[in-house]
Amino acid sequence: MMGRSGILIGLLSLLTAAGCGASTAAEPTQLSPPLAEKIDTDVARALHRFESPGAAVMVVRGGHAVFVRAYGMRDPARKLPVRTDTCFEIGSITKQFTAAAILQLQEAGKLQIDRPLADYLPGAPHAKDVTLREMLTMTSGLHDYLDGSGAAMERLMGSPASYREIVARIAPLPLDFPPGSKWSYSNTNYLLLGRVIETVSGEAYRDYLQHHFFGPLHMADTHTTAEEGHVPGMAIGYRHANGTLEIAPRIDASWGGAAGFLVTTLADLAKWDAALRNGKVVSKAGYRQMTTSFMAKNGSANYGFGFFVDSVYGQPRIGHTGGSLAFTTADEYFPKQDTRVIAFTNQGDETPEAGEALTNVVFADLYPAVAAKALTPAAGESTNITAAVRDAFRELQTGKDYKRFSARLKGKLAGGIGSNFVTGLAPYGAPTAAIFKGIRRDTNQDWYEYIMQFGPGVSLPFAVRIDKDGAVAGISVG
Repeated sequence: MMGRSGILIGLLSLLTAAGCGASTAAEPTQLSPPLAEKIDTDVARALHRFESPGAAVMVVRGGHAVFVRAYGMRDPARKLPVRTDTCFEIGSITKQFTAAAILQLQEAGKLQIDRPLADYLPGAPHAKDVTLREMLTMTSGLHDYLDGSGAAMERLMGSPASYREIVARIAPLPLDFPPGSKWSYSNTNYLLLGRVIETVSGEAYRDYLQHHFFGPLHMADTHTTAEEGHVPGMAIGYRHANGTLEIAPRIDASWGGAAGFLVTTLADLAKWDAALRNGKVVSKAGYRQMTTSFMAKNGSANYGFGFFVDSVYGQPRIGHTGGSLAFTTADEYFPKQDTRVIAFTNQGDETPEAGEALTNVVFADLYPAVAAKALTPAAGESTNITAAVRDAFRELQTGKDYKRFSARLKGKLAGGIGSNFVTGLAPYGAPTAAIFKGIRRDTNQDWYEYIMQFGPGVSLPFAVRIDKDGAVAGISVG
């Protein structure tokens, strides 16, 4: 295996020759040369930070591609560079294709999203309890069939499994919460929605996509993970294991399915985005449904149908990330700026995700004043509280001491829940900055809100409640 330094040789490659598929169209670069150069430099730095072998990035403004670049290596072992038409796995970005298919079938009068799952899959777990809308919005409470970690789970996902075998993993389990009461990401929703598409349409899920999406939209370079071995120029995925970057294990296509098994190029995904947004896949009213956050009983889900509906740098953002053991990708649209940033990487570390980080880096370069304003500290900062916040965050990352916490919260962290924070936060590394963003009053309690930064394009909201003794008595992450 090539070492880390070798993988990063030739980080920037501006190549137009055909890779995945046979497209040879020239890459339009309409940004100013200084801006394009800054994006190149900052993307390269971010890839170095993530130790990502390669990436492909596209910026679309006003419906036109204005920046398309390839970086680094799609196959480091053979020193093969990423091309702008290299194929990458896009993981959960697949979900918007599934959601669009469900809406297409509704618009054809073949199903109703407010009907229970039992109308279409009577034998599915909790089929009488959940509706298709609750599944589309991740508010069903269905437990995630991919729940699990470690080598045993990876071995399981590396082998083919039938639909029945996968569903059997979660069939005996109760719902995680009453349907519609709150939001929780679960791939089970979209696995079952894929099965609904097959039952209602009479076509296999892959065939439905081909006949209704890929063919009509001329997406000739879009495939599934089952076809990767026959895709020319397919990127090879990597991840870190015990601190070493290595080729990542493969996930069998049966485990991704309608929840995340597509493989595509920048150009094909941009075709899809444009067609979906312009009413050529579902009606414009249907697209508005897909991109409007669902209101669960406990508040906004920040999720529509296959789309996150949230914000970054204080700006509205609609999109989705995709991750596997080997790839992280992101397709993010910023409606206020009418700008889309797509980033593919062949590095599969789950936390933080390189793909999403690249879209943040590029957006900040495109709109530096917006990003600078979002990262400007608010007035009224206390240096003592900021110091406590930084210390508390590091204690959450390391799982040690919890000296900054109140006795009650320290007991909870030391009693077991602290390990969850270590797992989730340690991979971010030490924060490079803690930016004070103000004080929020909640039920007669003051919460001090911060943005923790970790390098290019990576940040987390972090809020703390301080008790009368100056100890951290409450925390909110993300």
